[in-house]
Amino acid sequence: MAINRRTFLAGTATVPALGALPWRPARAQGANSVKIGVLNDMSGLYRDIGGPGSVACVRQAVQDFGNKGFNVEVIFGDHQNKPDVGASIARQWFDQEGVDVIIDVPTSSVALAVSGVAREKDKIFLGSNPATSDLTGSACSPNTIHWTYDTWMLAHSTGGAMVKAGGDSWFFITADYAFGHALERDTAQFVKQAGGKVIGQVRTPFPGTTDFSSYLLQAQASKAKVIGLCNAGGDTINSIKQAAEFGLTRRGIKLAGLLMFISDVHALGLRTAQGLVLTSTFYWDLNDRTRAFTKRVLPKMPAELRPGMGQAGCYSAALHYLKAVADMGVPQAKRSGAATVARMKAMPTDDDVFGPGRIREDGRKLHPAYLFEVKTPEESKGPWDYYKLLITTPPDQAFRPISEGGCPLVRS
Repeated sequence: MAINRRTFLAGTATVPALGALPWRPARAQGANSVKIGVLNDMSGLYRDIGGPGSVACVRQAVQDFGNKGFNVEVIFGDHQNKPDVGASIARQWFDQEGVDVIIDVPTSSVALAVSGVAREKDKIFLGSNPATSDLTGSACSPNTIHWTYDTWMLAHSTGGAMVKAGGDSWFFITADYAFGHALERDTAQFVKQAGGKVIGQVRTPFPGTTDFSSYLLQAQASKAKVIGLCNAGGDTINSIKQAAEFGLTRRGIKLAGLLMFISDVHALGLRTAQGLVLTSTFYWDLNDRTRAFTKRVLPKMPAELRPGMGQAGCYSAALHYLKAVADMGVPQAKRSGAATVARMKAMPTDDDVFGPGRIREDGRKLHPAYLFEVKTPEESKGPWDYYKLLITTPPDQAFRPISEGGCPLVRS
């Protein structure tokens, strides 16, 4: 079908899921069908970390799951990085379109809103691309699973490594919304615990900031050894490019891209990105299973784009959801989102993206986290050969201890 901006903004565009039986309108669906809605930024700042790539990965999950006796439909929509738009689409999908589960939802403020709607409607939200650790903390829900990464994990891995390497004074450039605030909060905590100090921060309007020069100059004037970038997607790319133009790294200042994706590195190019240290839970060339997944999904991905961790997480989340539906039976799975989430928590996870794992009581999906360094142009052996592995953090250490999150679902 033809895809255009108007289709995305409507939030109700429908595509057949590969590997499912032929698509039928929602009103024609019987009791033997489930409907997945992929909700993200299809046309803006976060398009390359979610967007059509997340849809492709969900469709790949449906294809890999195969025909287990029930139909699967996939639709997608654009929340424009606005909580009110995201919540409105979620309500429409749950109330009118027959959607059973919403997957992806980058932009933490939107994810928090969608999680609330899913709980109200007793449906399911599987958040692959939101970052705020509050989704498994004060804002945890029996209807939500936080799948791929979060601000605590990113801060613990990247922030901790930077302080150990001598970066003991920090200045934060922070996107002014829930994600940026959570990432700054969690990173500052680890910096201080490691003996470092935070000597300044500045908040940047989100969305809409493209010129970071004044913020970078404030950071330089602070004499901080590390500039912590608490932003993502196009904001991170622009920040790093402009820092390079000012020659900040040549003056000995370290840049900490606290949430970076492989698409960001690709956009920057190795000449600019070389030496950056970042944390991810997925890399296409990590092992035989990640390479096999990438080979299968690559023909469905947008041109010139390899799957990043958020998109790969959509695959993992969709696949585990479908396994739970098959285990419960479609009528029971559709009856209660909270009951289906409980079944997903009870079942071990295993897929080509993350390998074996599990889902905790607070809704945190557990799998390893990896600290990578971006290769130099000379070290790279081919297209998208960007990362070298520094440290692997096992699942039980990668994410915040369940006792520290404050999730009301956790039994004392």
